Amino acid sequence: MGADRLSIIVPALNEAAGIARTLEVLAPLRARGHEVILADGGSEDGTREIAVPFVDRVLVAARGRARQMNAGAAASTGDALLFLHADTRLPADADRIVFHALEKSLWGRFDVAIEGRSAMLPAIAFFINLRSRLSGIATGDQAIFVRRGAFAGFPEIALMEDVAFSKAMKRRSTPACLRARATTSGRRWERGGVLRTVLLMWRLRLAYFLGASPDELARRYTGRT
Repeated sequence: MGADRLSIIVPALNEAAGIARTLEVLAPLRARGHEVILADGGSEDGTREIAVPFVDRVLVAARGRARQMNAGAAASTGDALLFLHADTRLPADADRIVFHALEKSLWGRFDVAIEGRSAMLPAIAFFINLRSRLSGIATGDQAIFVRRGAFAGFPEIALMEDVAFSKAMKRRSTPACLRARATTSGRRWERGGVLRTVLLMWRLRLAYFLGASPDELARRYTGRT
């Protein structure tokens, strides 16, 4: 396909505690000519200032993960785009893996590994990866990537933008479901209780597929109701 430059877009909001760890891992990729853009949603904890030495560009966008990712994509220059959550780390050779995958597909995602204290997290990651492989639906934790020419933006909805994006892209190309792993933090599951959070996400995903409003789902997610 001839693509050789990757734009890694990191949406962030008040991630000062961990953003340096995520971005430090990307230093070898930047050294190989790839770019890293932090798309900040208005952090008030110094996230942007911490990120400056580790990225090629910091921009402030309207709050909301989809809006931030779209803004980062619009400001990027790479041949392919990769969207990386602020608490997720890529494997060292992510650029080689991504471009090899994009020779046969328009888009794809990594398998995910979840790190944390709970012994349940490896099992959760296993089932996330299995479900994704069977359904062709990627989650944001899996570091979604796409050829620039195939990217039409994330739907700017309050929740489930990754699911909506995957459904749209599936109509154009089977995703590359990589065995290589992106490693994400288990904080979301551990903060709300691992089993309780899994059940909540199942309910929200089912409600979305049945036609529930993303705004309502976001309220239920943030309120844990």
